Order: sequence, then C-alpha cells, then structure tokens
Amino acid sequence: MTEMTTTPEGDNESQVSTRKATRRGGGDPATRGRTTIADGVVEKIAGLAARDVVGVHAMGSGLARTFGAVRDRVPGGAKSVTRGVKAEVGEVQTALDLEIVVDYGVSITDVARAVRENVIAAVERMTGLEVVEVNIAVSDVKLPEEEEEEPEAPRIQ
Repeated sequence: MTEMTTTPEGDNESQVSTRKATRRGGGDPATRGRTTIADGVVEKIAGLAARDVVGVHAMGSGLARTFGAVRDRVPGGAKSVTRGVKAEVGEVQTALDLEIVVDYGVSITDVARAVRENVIAAVERMTGLEVVEVNIAVSDVKLPEEEEEEPEAPRIQ
C-alpha cells in the first residue's frame, strides 16, 4: 500500500511506503519449531538395539525379568522392550544406563563394546541426539543348563 503525502499547497511531496516486508517461509524449515523426544522413545530404540547384539541373553535385573515374564503371559500384555534401559534425554544430548544378562562363554567386554556401538549408532541415527554415554551393568550370566525364568503356573485352574 502506498500513500501520497501532499502539502497544504497541494504538491506531492513524497511517497511513503506503508507495506511491511513480509517474508513467508523465511529460512530453513528445520529452524521453524522445536522437536522434543521423550525418554521412552530413546529407551525403546536402545532396548531393541541392545537385544540385537549376539551374546545378550536378556535385559534387566532378575526381578524385572520375572515381572516382565508374568506381564508377557497376560492376554493383551505387550513385551516390554524398555526393560533394563533408562534414558535421560536433554535438548541435544542423551545418556543411557543399560542392565544386561549375557550368555555364558562370551567375552563380556566384547559384548559390552558391541552393545555400546549398536545403541549409539541406532539412537543417534534415529533421533539426531548426541549420545554422551552408555553405561552397561552386567547383572547376570545365563548358564547353558539354567532353565528360562518363568513364573510358576497356578496350582488351581
């Protein structure tokens, strides 16, 4: 919109532009908003990535695995991929704590290194967050002769 300013004598003195420069779509679309990622999302990604490593028998402590086995048997109960995983997520970084059970006979240090590499690669690729640390606690070793931990079947049906 352009306005004409006239003097009392009727001369056109100047043109004044009142239109403001509006820029639509200004800049990179990635800078137009904020993305937040929940702790649970990072925990799921890390849990699946850790389970993919050969030598990882299970995730979580014995008690968590027992409760998980009960929950898995309940109709409609979903298997928890976040068992044994705790994430702290910031705006650009995340830190993870994992609790794993390894198979007997594997090198614990090799399994831990492989878990760390797999988890970091998956989380950084999928979320864009920088993984600052992956702490791994080996809570048990699965012996070949040990049976799977299953809850006792009820005596009365």
